[in-house]
Amino acid sequence: MVKVYYDKDADLEILKNKKIAIIGYGIQGRAQALNLRDSGMNVVISELEGTPNHEQAVKDGFKPVDVKEAAKNADIIQILTQDHVQADVYKSSIKKNLKEGKALVFSHGFNIHFKQIVPPKDVDVFMIAPKGPGSLVRRMYEEQKGVPCLLAVFQDHTGKAKQLGLAYAKAIGGTRAGVIETTFKEETETDLFGEQAVLCGGATELVKAGFDTLVAAGYQPEIAYFECLHELKLITDLIYEVGMQGMRSKVSDTAEYGDYTRGKRVISERVRKEMQKILKEIQSGKFAREWIRENKKGRPNFNEFRKKEAEHPIEKVGKVLREMMPWMKK
Repeated sequence: MVKVYYDKDADLEILKNKKIAIIGYGIQGRAQALNLRDSGMNVVISELEGTPNHEQAVKDGFKPVDVKEAAKNADIIQILTQDHVQADVYKSSIKKNLKEGKALVFSHGFNIHFKQIVPPKDVDVFMIAPKGPGSLVRRMYEEQKGVPCLLAVFQDHTGKAKQLGLAYAKAIGGTRAGVIETTFKEETETDLFGEQAVLCGGATELVKAGFDTLVAAGYQPEIAYFECLHELKLITDLIYEVGMQGMRSKVSDTAEYGDYTRGKRVISERVRKEMQKILKEIQSGKFAREWIRENKKGRPNFNEFRKKEAEHPIEKVGKVLREMMPWMKK
């Protein structure tokens, strides 16, 4: 049975005399740093000078330093740069500044699980992964609520890694909602699979396939956009709030019947078998090796994919239609 931890299971006192470095002041980094500071923690920020994130950190009252200085002076080092740069940042600026008893923290297990970062044996390594974007992590904290988090311990040199992780989660508001224990392996592999097969890869290809099918059959692109992309938010919001069966209870009976009788024809056994192949590629490290190789080569395929997808007709018609929707304008 899954183990869930709450406020009563975590003690902030274990962090009181420790300095916490946040490496990378992006959306997640900013949220965690602000929440930690508001919880009374001693926080230092590292961000590249001259960048918007650096400017934001200064506006927020921090005095950003370079990675080496942050790593040298901190007891707990949370690496929140993007996955593909973490290993380089670690090797160039963090590794030499680790001392026995320090802790490395992550919010995604990619670099540890796939051995792009191999920490020394005399430091703690744990993960606190909020299951929501940084903006939500911050907003929920300010509302005296929290976003559920995942906790994983990869290396427990001090014997206190789990307690440190729970305290860290409490300091960013996670234990208000609940912290679920997992492993670096489980978090990494399920996260990558969800992104590739369902949330990003699966969803976008399904939307485009539906759009292309309607347009090829002679229907107006604008109508196809509404039916295959725009209204997707209505359904996902319902699923998010009340689950799949709850969603079905709130749509028309016609839609519900179509769901039951046609859904499995789209997501067929062939698709499920392909999902299994994708999962095996993740588990074996094949995808990780491919992505690491892609970055080392300067991202030629990635950049081509991005350019090609931006030119799809659904993007062009969507840009025009979204101008008709004032609620989407900031």
